[in-house]
Amino acid sequence: MSSKPTELTITRPDDWHLHVRDGAALKAVLPYTSRQFARAIIMPNLKPPVRTVAEAAAYRQRILDAVPSTDRFEPLMTLYLTDNTSPEEIVKAKASGFVHAVKYYPAGATTNSDSGVTDIRKCDAVFDMMQAQDLPLLLHGEVTGDDVDVFDREKVFIDRHLAPLVKRFPNLRVVVEHATTRASVEFVREAHARVGCTITPQHLLHNRNAIFKGGIRPHYYCLPILKREEDRKALLDAATSGSPKFFLGTDSAPHTKNSKETCCGAAGCFSALHALELYATAFESVGKLDQLEGFASFFGADFYGLPRNQSQVTLKRETWTIPDELPFTESGLVPLHAGEALAWKMV
Repeated sequence: MSSKPTELTITRPDDWHLHVRDGAALKAVLPYTSRQFARAIIMPNLKPPVRTVAEAAAYRQRILDAVPSTDRFEPLMTLYLTDNTSPEEIVKAKASGFVHAVKYYPAGATTNSDSGVTDIRKCDAVFDMMQAQDLPLLLHGEVTGDDVDVFDREKVFIDRHLAPLVKRFPNLRVVVEHATTRASVEFVREAHARVGCTITPQHLLHNRNAIFKGGIRPHYYCLPILKREEDRKALLDAATSGSPKFFLGTDSAPHTKNSKETCCGAAGCFSALHALELYATAFESVGKLDQLEGFASFFGADFYGLPRNQSQVTLKRETWTIPDELPFTESGLVPLHAGEALAWKMV
């Protein structure tokens, strides 16, 4: 019987889906990401959202100003797609060199998404230009109507919008972000090579029972919401398969403790503190630690057409306890798995 590895060294990874907020919140959370990751795709859902290249440039500078002097980190900026985004702005985005994608939120789907797209067909001219410019489209793949159960929103989005979109724009580079269902895994696997997918640590480690275990557990509530056990297993199989279509995207989303533990709690899990350790835990659970480097360090960079990183990071088998709370703004920040033990630690 082979012994468990005590150390794992991989190429420095990137996070292909990240929220870092702004102002004091940005300064509080960015060091957790810059310690583990070389680059990250930055979500644009601020208030107001980042809709233009000029706004993205200003936000990028605020992020760079918040990077600790000991770290090297590159923010990869995105634009927030609205009903009024113009094809001309897409040309500017591609020419900028620092805007790497455009993010689609259905209006009202998640945190700060009220300015999102009301009808995806309104954006066809923009998608056509994105296809021509080879600028990726990042999808929050859910429908938002009250006629669809919250646990079925992703599957319905695939049928109503994603499949027709990929057919209409066969050269558009598309990322199905934070996939949560077997349906998404199957769609991405069967789609052409320009369709990729990010997967979060919480969706690899948990099903929807985690939200209700012993009562309401708001720090496991995110959108898209955790799904069934069959979905979790399908995601874990995809992430550990070695397929270059699936890559790391934490969707780490910081919210104050007060905004989570309230009558109408905010959606989002904070994992930037210990993201690599959580992914290592998930991969080891199915004996696939050897597949972590591709998922975390290679496939996302390859999909975006960026060079792979040259430096490395090391995880050591060492049991430690995740803090109950981290300093944040007015009420602290509770990380995913707060108070629990992890068997891996980045050194």
